Amino acid sequence: MKILLTGTTGYIGQSLLPALLKDGHEVVCCVRDKSRFDAAKYGTHNLQVIEVDFLDRASLRHIPQDIQAAYYLIHSMSAEKEDFEALEKTTAQNFRDRLAETQAQQVVYLGGITNDQNLSKHLQSRKVVEEILREGTFHLTTLRAGIILGSGSASFEIMRDLVEKLPVMIAPKWLNTRSQPIAIRNVIEYLKGVLLQEAFYDQSYDIGGPDVLTYKEMLQGFAKVRHLKRTILTVPVMTPKLSSYWLYFVTSISYTLASNLVQSMRVEVICRENNLREQLGIHLLPYDTAIKLAFDRIQNEGVIASWKDAQSSQVLHGGISRLLTVPTFGCFTDKRQAQVTQVDRAVQRIWAIGGETGWYYADWLWKLRGFLDKLVGGVGLRRGRKNSTRIHAGESLDFWRVLYANKEEKRLLLYAEMKLPGEAWLEFRLEGHTLYQTATFRPLGVWGRLYWYSVLPFHAFIFKNMLQRIAT
Repeated sequence: MKILLTGTTGYIGQSLLPALLKDGHEVVCCVRDKSRFDAAKYGTHNLQVIEVDFLDRASLRHIPQDIQAAYYLIHSMSAEKEDFEALEKTTAQNFRDRLAETQAQQVVYLGGITNDQNLSKHLQSRKVVEEILREGTFHLTTLRAGIILGSGSASFEIMRDLVEKLPVMIAPKWLNTRSQPIAIRNVIEYLKGVLLQEAFYDQSYDIGGPDVLTYKEMLQGFAKVRHLKRTILTVPVMTPKLSSYWLYFVTSISYTLASNLVQSMRVEVICRENNLREQLGIHLLPYDTAIKLAFDRIQNEGVIASWKDAQSSQVLHGGISRLLTVPTFGCFTDKRQAQVTQVDRAVQRIWAIGGETGWYYADWLWKLRGFLDKLVGGVGLRRGRKNSTRIHAGESLDFWRVLYANKEEKRLLLYAEMKLPGEAWLEFRLEGHTLYQTATFRPLGVWGRLYWYSVLPFHAFIFKNMLQRIAT
């Protein structure tokens, strides 16, 4: 069957795609920027990639007429713009209108559980999107989920940050709110199971795991799986804004996403009874099993998707390709080179940079820069990297975004997503036995120039020693 997949670069989309291909479907992936999607790693001719921006109606013409079904997995909650509700509404309307012109029989929509009268903006937006899609000419099947657990999911990574870093937590009272988390592999089973099955047309189902837990119990369960002793104290005086800052500074999420999550976490998300699990023959994984499986993937370098890959600055929304040519006019540069005795070893070190490996010299200064970035609303250094040895364009790498990564060409190009009065690039390139390292900064006004000169003394020894350690 020919299936349209939206939200391809998001966590759920990246998890669902290999499962659809394994089942023999022909999948058409919608992405805003082909440069950020590695189609070659799937090694199949059943994959077609098209560039579509669902806020741009003209680009929707790239969607083939002969698709039989579509997955709607678009989500704007982590968008920097506060009015993500308007973005989601426009996106859903454009999608609905375009699919009316195709042969699509069914749309499968993954939304959020909305069984509370006092919904957060996020959950209310999910409900509005469902209503818009229901007006389409196709049959709509809605699956509503709460917390999704899996290696690379936002929920899992947030809990991981909290549990791994804080022996004692002074937490907001919403940690006593109940939820019904579900393992990512169960979500994928549900998404595949309802595909083009008439029995599920024009139906809505809540999906969740077998355990109903408070967020506090989830954190304690997480700590138990990790064999860590953690003390969690809840206080009634922490406002939503303070709660958002608490999440923002301790974890790797943006403040916008933290704020939206806090609003949602104050609302109970418990599944309403249905028999979908029995109809599809799905065995639900308990909470602790889902956490163990997620860590198994991490330890075996098997993380295939990360929510962080979709979290980026607004600058990148115009596409990676326009940033690949590093500017020279009006820019400051720090150019260095070193001789390399073992070329392959140097390439390996470049490809392992950041994350747990660090930056080879003065890691404490890199961490300080990340902390300062957090103070002014930036992404900080906590995003890390998805894999310790592999890099692909579009992935996040600490407070950088990978623009270009070609091991055969021995070239890695990074673009800064930290808060800066300008734009910055960092490039590593090997030619023969010579390693070239270039930092480029395009300042924005007087503040940009003052920033460059203020950090210049640090560059002198940080970049010099980083280059030498990679080379030797």
